[in-house]
Amino acid sequence: MSHPGNTLFDAAAATARAARLRVMVFDVDGVLTDGGLRYGPAGEVIKTFDSLDGHGLKLLAEAGIVTAIITGRQSDIVARRAADLRVAHVYQGVQDKRAAFEDLCAKVSATADVCGHIGDDWPDLPVLTRVGFAACPANAHAEVKARCHWIASTRGGEGAVREMCDFVLRAQGRYDALLAEALA
Repeated sequence: MSHPGNTLFDAAAATARAARLRVMVFDVDGVLTDGGLRYGPAGEVIKTFDSLDGHGLKLLAEAGIVTAIITGRQSDIVARRAADLRVAHVYQGVQDKRAAFEDLCAKVSATADVCGHIGDDWPDLPVLTRVGFAACPANAHAEVKARCHWIASTRGGEGAVREMCDFVLRAQGRYDALLAEALA
């Protein structure tokens, strides 16, 4: 599952934190994508999303967890992907992720301790250091890893989000029921 990329990692504590989640916030570049920015012939940015990660977001929503995106870049493709995944709260072009996070908490009537965030770089730190469950991909920056409760064994855009979603669903005792529904 996850591995201790930091000396503070405690699997039991991470599970307890994930069990309390009501809201999960996702960064985009380096988390929902591999972080690469590819430019098309007309100068448009092309991003690649992992379909397993996307299904993980859908499963969280089925389990009653509010999903949100807070990202520093503005992109039509992110808006489209968020719509495909039924992510109701999308903040793009955000310079102050802390302010966007506080706005989200107010909108969904949640406190930071029942929120989670998965991010990979310094701009995510103002949110990661406030939430009850801080997570990151395996290839996150060292300063991010040092402050996370849970670290994926996979890289951003390559299954880290799905791994985290499965961890949360297991921590909340919802994984097996959702799997049984899929097998029915």
